[in-house]
Amino acid sequence: MEQLSLTTPALLFSAISLIMLAYTNRFLAYAAVVRNLHDKYLEKKDKALIKQIKNLKKRLYLTRSMQIFGISSLLLCVVTMFLVYIQQHTIAVWVFGLALILLILSLAFLIREIQISVEALEHHISDIENN
Repeated sequence: MEQLSLTTPALLFSAISLIMLAYTNRFLAYAAVVRNLHDKYLEKKDKALIKQIKNLKKRLYLTRSMQIFGISSLLLCVVTMFLVYIQQHTIAVWVFGLALILLILSLAFLIREIQISVEALEHHISDIENN
């Protein structure tokens, strides 16, 4: 394997930053929807709203996990750069590998969250088609 340099983990900074921006936008959108559903539920205690709220709760927890793993990945990339700087190359390689695994986990949670989102939208579409 070639020597790990400072630029290798730095390459992930822009990618992880963009991913985190997308995750934050998802989170803010879900927060707005939850507040809206909460107000609707207070007006009318509808069972369908409870299902939507439970679905959103699951998606919020997934988004939180996506953010935690993404931020942890970014943090470990910075640690990797520090380790390379102080010439601890063997440890740096392992820390960078862990950073990549955390990024993979973050993206895997994103895939699951997208699947749940699509299922929720399919449910709404089927309600429209059945009427």
